Formats: sequence, C-alpha cells, structure tokens
Amino acid sequence: MDAIFIIEQLLNGLGYGFMLFLLAAGLTLVFGIMDTMNLAHGSLFMAGAYIAARVHESSGSFAGAVLIAILATVLIAAVIEILIIRRLYSRDHLAQVLATFGIILLADDAVKAIWGPSPIMAPTPPALAGPVQLLDALPYPSYRLLMIAAGLLVAIGLYLLVNHTRVGMLVRAGASNRAMAEFMGVRVGRVFSFVFALGAALAALAGALMGPISAVQIGMGEAILIPALVVIVIGGIGSVRGAFVAALIVGLVDTAGRAFLPPLLRAVLPPSLAADLGPAMAGIAMYVLMAVILTLKPAGLFPARA
Repeated sequence: MDAIFIIEQLLNGLGYGFMLFLLAAGLTLVFGIMDTMNLAHGSLFMAGAYIAARVHESSGSFAGAVLIAILATVLIAAVIEILIIRRLYSRDHLAQVLATFGIILLADDAVKAIWGPSPIMAPTPPALAGPVQLLDALPYPSYRLLMIAAGLLVAIGLYLLVNHTRVGMLVRAGASNRAMAEFMGVRVGRVFSFVFALGAALAALAGALMGPISAVQIGMGEAILIPALVVIVIGGIGSVRGAFVAALIVGLVDTAGRAFLPPLLRAVLPPSLAADLGPAMAGIAMYVLMAVILTLKPAGLFPARA
C-alpha cells in the first residue's frame, strides 16, 4: 500500500462525497424546510441517470444529455409535487414515508417498462475517457476529476444562493422557523415548489454524472438513498453546510474503508477470516461514524435550527 494508492483512493472518496452531496443537499432542504420525508428522492436520481444515458447514447452530446436529464427530471418532480407531495405537507412522517415508498415502486416499474429490466452502462464522453497525469506516477481518470469539479462548483453555487440572495434568505427562514416565515408573509407554497425542483435538479445531476462510472439499473436510487440519509443525519437536517461536510466525510470514510480495511485485515488475520470480516467492516464504517457523531452531537454537526 504505497502513497500513490492512498492518494488515488482519497480522490475517489472526494468524488463519491461530492456526488453524495448533490443528492443529500436537495434531500436535506426538502426535509428541513418542508418537513417532508421524500424517500422518492432516490428515484429522481435514477431518472436522471437513465435519461442522461439514453440521450447521450443517441445524440453523442454529454453536456446536452445532462441538461436534458435535469430539465426532464425537474418536470417529473413538478408533476409528483403537484399530484402527490402537496397532499402530504400536513400529514405525519409515517404517511409521507408510505406514500413516497409507493412512488419508488411505481418509478421502478415505469423504468422497467420504458427501458427494460437489464442494467445499462452509460458511455463516457470521449474527451474525458483518458487519464490526467496529476503526478509522475499518478494518472487519474479525467472524468472523475470532472465529477469533483462539478460537485465543488455546485457547492459554491448553493452557498452563494442560500447565503447571499433573497431566495436563499427565504429558504433559510423556512428551515429555521417555518411558522414565523409564514407570519412574516413568505409565500411558503412557492418556496416549497422551488426547493423541491432544486432538489430534483441536483439529484438528476448526480445521477447523470454517476452513470458512466456505475451501472445504470433499477433500484440504484434506493441504494444511494441510504448513504444520503446518513449524510443529512450527520450534517444536521436542513443544513446545506452540514450536508457538504458530512458528504465529504462519509465519502472518504466509505471509500477508505473498502480500499484499506481488507488488506490491513489480511495482514493480521487468517485469510479466510479476513475475506469475510473485511467487506463487512467496510460496509458498516459509515454507520459507526454516524453513531459516534450522534453520540457527541445528537442534532448533527451543523443543525439548521441551532
């Protein structure tokens, strides 16, 4: 295990963390402001991945595919918000979980009917197919660097939006005290619709960017939804800053655990035991991290209502 391998895995962890941030930022805003638990957020991630993969395959334009995926996913989210989510605002979290879980089942069946049950591999843009020589012995995939850059740019954009615009002021007011924001004349319905659309756009962007490095398949939204929920719990529900910090921590811990724990265990344990114990310990690393952080800070690292 040399320094080049460690640096490469840390970069992989950053890339994964930024993709988790794109998904968790929208989810934490929806939950923090609208007080609505939307389990179907992962389905929007899946929709973005499928639409981008198919459009890119047919048109050959990666940038155009990502843009169309974002617009189409926002449109889908708007329909879901108008027909279903608005009816859940005044309901308890159990009703929201059950209803949005039903949306997951419908979304999976819809994808199966439209694109079939088999996974697909989204093509990597030809211009980003080769490596970039970061160091003498470290060629790193240029597409993964694009993911890191995209996540960083979105993080900066969200920071400016939330902290330096009137829209961001309304979003922060809703996250801190929704009832008081209503009393002050804020049109909460419009804020809710904007936040839901923004979350859908971020989920679609994450799905479109993840497509070329992972299989685009039915159920991929549910698989990444669990780490995203871990991120918003660690960071503090409703906090974009918390989602950013927590996503990078979870991304690094998860990637480092899967890359470093198995070889370390093989060095000190019998091979058969290490083969079973290594992947299991790597899989629970982020949950152990969540338990430790919540023991020290039950409201998360940066709670929006602190």
